[in-house]
This record gives sequence, C-alpha cells and structure tokens, in this order.
Amino acid sequence: MKSGVHSQGATSLALFLREHPAAPATQRRRASAINTVHTRGGHPSPGRSETVRRRLDAARAVRLDRLTPLLLHQAAELPVTGWPSGVFGRRDALLLTLAATGMPFAQLARLRRGDLHLDAGTLVAVTDGGERFRLAPESGAGESAAVGVYRRWAEILTFLDAYPNTDLLAQHLTDPVEVEHFALTDRQARQPLLTPIDRWGHLPLMPQPMRAQSLAALVRDHLAGRVPGRTPLLLRKQADRDADPHLRLDIEVDLDPHYYERGVAARRHARDSLDGLADVFDEIEARADALLKELLTVLDGL
Repeated sequence: MKSGVHSQGATSLALFLREHPAAPATQRRRASAINTVHTRGGHPSPGRSETVRRRLDAARAVRLDRLTPLLLHQAAELPVTGWPSGVFGRRDALLLTLAATGMPFAQLARLRRGDLHLDAGTLVAVTDGGERFRLAPESGAGESAAVGVYRRWAEILTFLDAYPNTDLLAQHLTDPVEVEHFALTDRQARQPLLTPIDRWGHLPLMPQPMRAQSLAALVRDHLAGRVPGRTPLLLRKQADRDADPHLRLDIEVDLDPHYYERGVAARRHARDSLDGLADVFDEIEARADALLKELLTVLDGL
C-alpha cells in the first residue's frame, strides 16, 4: 500500500512542478518542503522519485537518456551460458538493466529478491523506500527484454536454492536443464538480489549484497570495456561427479534404525565421564589463589 501511495505522490509532485514552472533552485526548494512534510507524516518522500529527479535536474535526465541505450545494449551482449562466464553475464546483465532506470547505486545494493516482480510484460522494481522503477516493453513488443534478463538471473538463484553446489551450477550453465520455479519463501524474498561472485564462480554460502561502490565500479567498467573476459574453467568429469556423494541428486540414504539409541548412550557416557569435573576446576582455582597469595607475600618482603 505504501509503494502505491508513494508512486501516486511522486506523480502528483511531477505534475505540480510541470504546471508551475520556475527556476531550478525554486523547484528544488518546493520539492524539499514537500519531502519534509511527507517524512514528518511517516510517508516516503515523493521528491526522491526518478520522475521528479528528471524534472528537477535536466542535465541528469539528458545524461541518463544517453546512457540508457548503452547500458541495455551492453547487457544484451553478455553471455548467458558457459562456465563461469554465464553466471557473471547473467548477474551483470541484470545490474546494467536496472542501472538503466536511473536507480541510485545505494538503492540497487539494497534490492532483495522479493523486490522485483512482473506486471503484464513489464519488470517492476520496488525499492525499500517504496519507489517503483518500471522497465516496460518497447512499442509493439509483448514483453520487455528486461523480463528475460531478470528471469535468467532468477534461474541461477532458484537453482542454488535447490542445489547449493557450484559444480552442479557449472554443469547446468554448460548443459542447461529446465529449472522449476516456485514462489519465493519469506526468507528467500529477503535475500540480496545482486551478490558477489568469486573468480571461480562461487556465490556466498550465506547470501550477502554487493556494496554500492562495487556496483558503480562494475557498471563503469562495462561501459568502458574494461571487464576482462572469463577464462573457461574445466568441469569435473561425469565419473568424478557420480563418485562424489555430495554431487549426486539421486543418492539414497538408509538411516540407521539405532541412531537415536546410540546418540543417547554417547551423551550418557559423556555425562558420566565429565561428572566431578566441576570439583576439579574448583581445586585448581583454589591452588591458583594460594600460589598468588604466596607470590604477593614474597613481593611484599622485597
């Protein structure tokens, strides 16, 4: 509800600024005053929306209009298969696509998996402040190209939800199989959308976000053509994967029916073995106190 109110407020403010033209400094003061009133009332600031930013900063709007096609073109050129180029390409393509909306890097870094959704062929990103960024399809197109970019990265995260193993992910990107998509759990929806990847293609075991500075540097490097190509890494042979029980998806595990009895017996044995240990520690502490007292007596006599 809050995001809808924020979107409506940003639209109303943009219309107000358009219908009441003034010097840029005057418009900024107007937007600042309106932001203050909304903030004191516990509502998101409409003046921080991209629509209003464009209205207040013509130079920024021109710069973004020039960069947007470059960012989208670069995103479309990145690889989506291969190892590890596919995993880097899918993540960076989504980063470049979202950066093309004008979303600040600080907000990009705070995006969670549940902040993006599809709406009739349009990719919509909602920031933690309730601001909505939309990537609509081009005229005549049934679905925005951004939707495919998003789905390809979401597929990586969904695959890792089911099989948190880099070798299996490498196999998937080299010889893709269909990945079944499920609705995100609450925990998954709160996980970072854009995560770091090490040189070997590993994503963090515990999901963590990329820093805003890292995102900004990565976008600059892509625009400048400074992102190095990823050297293909050798995959583990099929025989090696089949021999490794951690990489087999069809392995059957037979549980020992006496598992719990043996566990209880082990705990009981540990309790009996450690019984009286507290008395031993008390004795050691008493002896240490006595030695300290003797040492202080010797020092007083010097």
